Amino acid sequence: MKKQDDNLQVNMDEFLPLRDVVFKTLRRGILTGELKPGERLMEIHLANRLGVSRTPIREAIRKLELEGLVTMVPRRGAEVANITEKNLKDVLEVRQALESLAIELACERITEENKQELKEKLDQVEHAVRTEDTGAIASADVAFHDAIVEASGNGRLIQLVSNLGEQMYRYRFEYIKDVSKHSQIMSEHRTMYESIMEKDKKKAAQIVKTHIDNQEEAIMRKIQRDKTAEGKPE
Repeated sequence: MKKQDDNLQVNMDEFLPLRDVVFKTLRRGILTGELKPGERLMEIHLANRLGVSRTPIREAIRKLELEGLVTMVPRRGAEVANITEKNLKDVLEVRQALESLAIELACERITEENKQELKEKLDQVEHAVRTEDTGAIASADVAFHDAIVEASGNGRLIQLVSNLGEQMYRYRFEYIKDVSKHSQIMSEHRTMYESIMEKDKKKAAQIVKTHIDNQEEAIMRKIQRDKTAEGKPE
């Protein structure tokens, strides 16, 4: 399995203000696990690490707090928000409801263009899984699910899923890091695709539920393991 790059680096974008570039860099670091849950976000350290002043760091931390990715702790300052059982359940309950609706609508409304797009995204997921590159798998997974939502033809639903996207990505990435789940993930994606092609709404909604339930159960087990490990004497 390819190792994740542990170096948090700013990818400069000439079209974005520096504060937005720093925000995207820190958010990516949190979502991919480069910045660990509970890790303190010290302005001076991050500024030196990224080669910027403290001002864009401070602004980025405020925005990340609004997104729920950072928490402010008395006498400690900013920390990467922990992945909690409550937050996990809250996010995945909403995701399950939205994506079940999306795939049922896709069964009814999918166009030939949508079908071609969805098949391309499925192929990309399969290719990414073969590489065992966690980042590539996560990106391909997002694109596949987005293609299903797009095929629903419901603009408001597309917007709602997009608004929840960053929070969903964090849990998605955490799940995909477990290589033992890759064959199961791939099988579930194929079943989603086949269900839509067959216009089988019941089968489609069920596989989405199973897919997200499996994700929740796996991450919940990891949370419990981490809690147990933290409680052990050194």
